[in-house]
Amino acid sequence: MSNGYNGKILHVDLTQGTLTVEEPDEKFYRKYMGGSAMGMYYILRDMPKGADPIGPDNVLTLMTGVTTGAAISGQSRINANAKSPISGGIGDSQSGGFFPAELKFAGFDGLVIKGKSAKPVYLWIKDGEFELRAAAHLMGRKTGEAEDILKEELGDKKIEVLQHGPAAEKGVIFSSLVSMANRNNGRTGMGLVMASKNLKAVVVRGRKKPIIADSKGLAALNKTGPKILPDNPDMPGLAAEGTATVVLFQNTIGSLPTNNYNEGQFDYCEDISGTRMVETILKERDTCFACVVRCKRVVEIKEGTYRADPKYGGPEYETLGTFGSYCGIKNMPAIAVANQMCNEYAVDTIAAGATIAFAMECFEKGVITKEQTNGLELKFGDADAMLKALEMMLNGEGEFGKTLGMGSERAAKVWGNGADEYLITVKGAEAPAHMPQAKRSLGLIYAVNPFGADHQSSEHDPYYEEGVADLNLNRLKLIGLGTPQPGYSLTPEKVRFAYLTEVFYSMLDSVELCQFVFGPAWTLYGPAETVEMINAVTGWDVTVEELMTVGERRLNLFRIFNAREGLDRKADKLPKKFFKALSGAGPTAGIALTHEEIESAKDEYYKLAGWTNNGVPTPQTMERLDIAWAM
Repeated sequence: MSNGYNGKILHVDLTQGTLTVEEPDEKFYRKYMGGSAMGMYYILRDMPKGADPIGPDNVLTLMTGVTTGAAISGQSRINANAKSPISGGIGDSQSGGFFPAELKFAGFDGLVIKGKSAKPVYLWIKDGEFELRAAAHLMGRKTGEAEDILKEELGDKKIEVLQHGPAAEKGVIFSSLVSMANRNNGRTGMGLVMASKNLKAVVVRGRKKPIIADSKGLAALNKTGPKILPDNPDMPGLAAEGTATVVLFQNTIGSLPTNNYNEGQFDYCEDISGTRMVETILKERDTCFACVVRCKRVVEIKEGTYRADPKYGGPEYETLGTFGSYCGIKNMPAIAVANQMCNEYAVDTIAAGATIAFAMECFEKGVITKEQTNGLELKFGDADAMLKALEMMLNGEGEFGKTLGMGSERAAKVWGNGADEYLITVKGAEAPAHMPQAKRSLGLIYAVNPFGADHQSSEHDPYYEEGVADLNLNRLKLIGLGTPQPGYSLTPEKVRFAYLTEVFYSMLDSVELCQFVFGPAWTLYGPAETVEMINAVTGWDVTVEELMTVGERRLNLFRIFNAREGLDRKADKLPKKFFKALSGAGPTAGIALTHEEIESAKDEYYKLAGWTNNGVPTPQTMERLDIAWAM
């Protein structure tokens, strides 16, 4: 065992029923660091070109990082990667909680899963030992129920479980992987991939804490976190209200998507705000292993029409957006129920809520009728209709429920009749609750991101616009950024900001660090502390420059995979709706992106990345990053 990591990857061949251990050398770990960079090594090496995303040839990797399990905030993260059933390109997804650290304690840094089991199984790993066990009795169970059964069966309440849910078994395309019944690897359909392999869950338990190279240095850095938390303008709100703290800010800047992205402000934003949640339904703040921020929401509703069980956590900002303002709904308890249902069935809340909002607009515009909705009056603002549509989606109920479970882009093809005019998808993924009309560089990232529209793949525009706080700007200078730009701009310098922060975020998803704790600008720790922490854990002497190279490597491996599967510049396309003027009131009313600025920004971005004008890494770039083997 090396400093920080075990030096062991478990390979699972479900077709053959074999499990083997690989022990890569230190050079391999330092090159990729973990997460999706390491996962991509195995995916590009072992997955045949053109593999069916829900066929046995798809390779699913679950990877921690070199610092996972260390006693400091923000390190308990795991990355899931495979070919995405949503895009046909790479699928990428992170989650936190306690499962990632527990997998490390159980003796492994990651899993490479291939094939398909003849019968449902789960993988049980304990203190370096491992086996496949029958899982037929877990099928069809909600996530919380399956966890309870496994804890009873294994006689240990401290096990951690990462599982797909009933929705994946029904074929819902944006099914997620869930641990603790409320932490999701969402967005790219990784739950459907696991279900297609007849692997119900990965269950872990371990007592092997990682060796730390400089435990005193790590402890000292850990102590500075709580001390600086109150001085960072963004952190107290995150701690007190979780990600829901940004609802009101997003509304103020005209970036709170309303009525399926038609407006940037929601009249009832206060009703779905973090403040309102704290005042009404918040039971407690939960956390991930060893983290002081405690941003995870836990809600409880015991009385009234809508009831919520704290076992299933509580809605985060994106969920408040997609089931709230996207659908024109101001009822916080109803949104909490929607969040619970998504966690029970293991689906991505962004895709689920946004697909229902899309269906609402299609219904409003006469694209679909009551005949197609099984008699449901699917109108904006109707919480009961939203919850009924969600229930139909999760259970594959009727033609309408099955169509919703395909996601909005495929639903548009089923319905036709101009439905594609109302889509907000990129590479099949519904856009999250940050509007590119207000955050122009985010619009570029939505387009070029290898797995579709994503809000956690780069820093957001307000941190590089005039008036940015000194703390944020001083941190950005460490990665080569020091000239804030005007608001609503997409200048070449703003493109540099998008690209360089994307590279930094890409590194975080390789080392596997939480983007609310370690980041390039607003987080608890900045780039300097990120370097300090990694070196304290591993004993290495990495620099910001070396870490940026790790981030570049991951990004390029993604693009190589996508190019191999037929996705290039043509796939880096934003939906029609983003180029139409927003309605309503507020600062973004009347605002739209233009095709000229996005195409020009893509040209600039590809040059910075060292790619062809078609968005594919050049041989020189691959050589520089030591990944020429991947093409």
